[in-house]
Formats: sequence, C-alpha cells, structure tokens
Amino acid sequence: MDINFNKNEDHNKLLLSDLKKRFLKVKLGGGKIKTEKHKSKGKLTARERLDYLFDSKSKSIEIAAFAGDEMYKGHGGCPSGGVVVKIGYVSGKQCIVVANDATVKAGAWFPITGKKNLRAQEIAIENKLPIIYLVDSAGVYLPMQDEIFPDKEHFGRIFRNNAIMSSMGITQISAVMGSCVAGGAYLPIMSDEAIIVDKTGSVFLAGSYLVKAAIGENIDNETLGGATTHTEISGVIDYKATDDKNALDKIRKLMDKIGEADKAGFDRKEIAAPKQDPKEILGILPATRTDQYDMIEIIKRLVDNSEFEQYKEKYGKTIITGYARIDGWAVGIVANQRKVVKNAKKEMQFGGVIYSDSADKATRFIANCNQKKIPLVFLQDVTGFMVGSKSEHGGIIKDGAKMVNAVSNSVVPKFTIIIGNSYGAGNYAMCGKAYDPRLIVAWPSARLAVMGGSQAAKVLLQIETASLKKQGEKITPKREQEILKSIETRYDNQTSPYYAAARIWTDGVINPLDTRTWISIGIEAANHAPIQKQFNLGIIQV
Repeated sequence: MDINFNKNEDHNKLLLSDLKKRFLKVKLGGGKIKTEKHKSKGKLTARERLDYLFDSKSKSIEIAAFAGDEMYKGHGGCPSGGVVVKIGYVSGKQCIVVANDATVKAGAWFPITGKKNLRAQEIAIENKLPIIYLVDSAGVYLPMQDEIFPDKEHFGRIFRNNAIMSSMGITQISAVMGSCVAGGAYLPIMSDEAIIVDKTGSVFLAGSYLVKAAIGENIDNETLGGATTHTEISGVIDYKATDDKNALDKIRKLMDKIGEADKAGFDRKEIAAPKQDPKEILGILPATRTDQYDMIEIIKRLVDNSEFEQYKEKYGKTIITGYARIDGWAVGIVANQRKVVKNAKKEMQFGGVIYSDSADKATRFIANCNQKKIPLVFLQDVTGFMVGSKSEHGGIIKDGAKMVNAVSNSVVPKFTIIIGNSYGAGNYAMCGKAYDPRLIVAWPSARLAVMGGSQAAKVLLQIETASLKKQGEKITPKREQEILKSIETRYDNQTSPYYAAARIWTDGVINPLDTRTWISIGIEAANHAPIQKQFNLGIIQV
C-alpha cells in the first residue's frame, strides 16, 4: 500500500472513532440520573426493551439514531429524538420497532420526535412491515406544541397512519409500558392488539390532575386508566402483563403466529463475502473531498465475490452502472465515478460531475432494472451536473431531466448511500431524500449541500461584504478573511453528515463496513411489498 492509502486510512479511522463516540453519547438518552430513576420503577430502558425483544444474535439496524443531535439546546436537548427505532427480527419475523425513551423529558414529543415516528411508519407502509410500538410517553412537549400539534406532518398524522396501515393489513402491536396520555392514547388503541404493564402502564385522555381541574372529580391515575381498569372494566386493552419482560414475551408470542406475507420476488442467491477486503475502503476513500479515486474499487469491496458486471462501461464514464449481488440479493448499482476520465472524443471529463452522456446512460439503466425487477443502489459522490455553454448547448438540462424522471418514477425499491459529496441537483438525480429511497444513509465522509464549501463561501462572502459596505463599514483584507473564516465554519457545520442526520434528512451515519447489512435488511423489508405499479417515464424530451 502506498503512503496515500495509509494517510486515508488514518483519516477515516478517526472519522469512525468520532462516529462511535457520538453514538455512545446518544445511547445514554437522558443521562445516568434519569436512567437510574426510570429503572427504580422496575422498568427497562428503551434500548434494553429492544435488546430483550429482538431475536438473539439476529442483525438489526437503527433508524435515525442521531435525530435531534445538537438541537433544542435551550430545552435541554432531545437525544435520538427521545425515541429509539430499529428494524430487526422478532420470532423470526422482520419488523420495525418504535420505543419511547422516557429518560428524555419523560418521553415527551418534540418536533423531531414526531418526524422520526412518521419516518418509522413510512418505512412500515412502504414495505408492508409489521410495526411494534413500545409506549412510554408523557405526550406532546408543551413548550413547543405549535411545532408538533396542528400541521399535516405533525402529531395527528401518527393516528391517521395507524388507520391507513390497518386498512392495508399491516400488523400493529402496542405495549403500554409507562405513560400514554391525551391524544397519544389513541396510538395503542388503534393498533391491532395492545398490551399494558400492571402498575407502570396507564392510558387516559386526561390525567387525574386535569380531571380534577376540569370536572372536580377526585381519582388516582391507576384507578382512572391503569392495567386492571383497561383489561377488566373498559376493555380498551387486550392483555395485562406483570412487568416489562412479560409484556415483551407476549409480543414475541403474537409475532410468532403471523402468517407469511406475499413477496415482491426480488432475486436472492447464496450469500458470498467480497473477495476484496472491505476494510480497504478506509484506505481508498480520500481524506480530502476534492481528491480523485476509482469508485470501482469501492464497489468491489461492497459486492458479493467482488463481481460487478458493468453496463455501457465505455460510455458516459462519470456514472458507473452495472449489476451485482449484495448479501445474495441481485442489485443494480448507479455510482458516481470520482476520477477524471476521457470520453470517446478523448475529451477530459471531471470525476463526480454528471455529463449528458452519463445521465443518458443512467436513465436507460434505471429503466432496465425496473423492467427486470431489480432493486437499485445509488452510491453518491457527486458535485452536480456539468455547466458551461458546451453542456447547455448539448442539452444537459434535458438529459438531466430524463434521469430525474427515471429516478422519480422508478417502482423498484431504491437505496442511497452518500459516500462523499452530495451537492445540488446531483443529490436529486442520484436519489436524494426527496426521491423516496427506502433507506438513505451517509458515511462519516459525506457532505450534503446545495454546492461545495469553497464555492459557497466565496458567494456568501461577496453578499455579506456588499451588505456591510452599504452600512458604511470599511472591509480591509484582514476583515475579509475574518468574515470568510466565519462563513466557512458555519457552512462546514451545516454540510456535516451529522447535521443532516439530526434533521432526518438521512436515516443515519454508518460505518462503511455496515453498508452491506443496511442494504440487505432494506431489500428483505422491501420484499414484503409486491410491486403494484408499472414503470412509466411519462412525457420526456428525447
């Protein structure tokens, strides 16, 4: 290995170390004191509940672990959005589980909590995946109620989705393991079956204090809406559990009886590990986002047997397309080539840039995968579409539009991995979040923005200095550098993969070595949902 490989490896290992530290911090939830208080009630933490519920030694992936990261500092923060969401296996059945973390503001719903819950339900609906709710929440976080209560994508959408999933035949099971109050009380009752833990679980539209204030009735919470009340008097809840583990055992027994779902029929053969060592990805991926590398070398370390059959290999070289298998599943890969290449006319083309010929190739390949019912994997390291008179006269907008059209209308499941840059319209064409990938994750090396940092900083510098000059401030070279430094720092923070993950623009920041697991679990989930629509590009300019 050369010295650049070693430098890259050192840099990327530091990024992974940072990822690990950030995740360990998130796992603490509301902190040690809140956790001890929670457990003193005989309750398991949200993560302990998930660990107990999932089949031992089975693989799982965590959705939006960094939701809320560095957000809501004025309100004490909301680590992981106050809820833990994982796709895993219960009694051998793949499902998605949503577990409130009551150590974070008693499990209250912040705006990002609502967004994360809706993302979990979206995954369940798209993939017809059983969903389990482990409820332990004080309801809407009142100081921010205007940002979580009234709008279309707010709290009420949860219950609308409960109803939609029920009509679709998607299994929903709830376990009330703590508070379940006000509007939140509808969630377990709109599930197919509900369990409540004796003495710690409670369900009511209004607690005892509010009842006293509203109608003058004196009653305690347990009598008002505890386990005995709802399993023996109201009939609202189906099963009473003695403690958390007993409730989770009951869920496992219910999941064990679920029949097999219809399959989409995606092709899977025997699993084979890559022949090229996946750990070498850390040495191949450059430490600097502007440096070149060969994306083929990354692909060989992600796919089974390192076998990749390229489609139109010599044409449109700044996008790589081809067929492979990942964890046994057949996939079509669309990836940005990050090294400078030459086209048929011997003209130089920049790596990471989408040209007319590469957009044309990608469009045709996406159509082929839809025709053959092959899931698509997008590997993003893109700076955007080529600009300039030659490209404009050559119809780059038209060819880019065709690619965006194909991505938008694709009916096979799509999975997006942001490896490096994800800038501007390149993000869209390569299946960014707005284009409904079933899962979208970033490596720690990723950057998401409307344009690259240096270009953006220079544009913003011009705007800011012009504004200051109008206000009468004299801009010296030293002052200009101070402004530029401030802009670069701010912009760099906003393009971080953690900034995106905090806002659930992606489903997480992952170790590159976990990429195969994410894609495999994602395709298995998608295989629960037979394709109902035909692929149709609609009207396009040829």
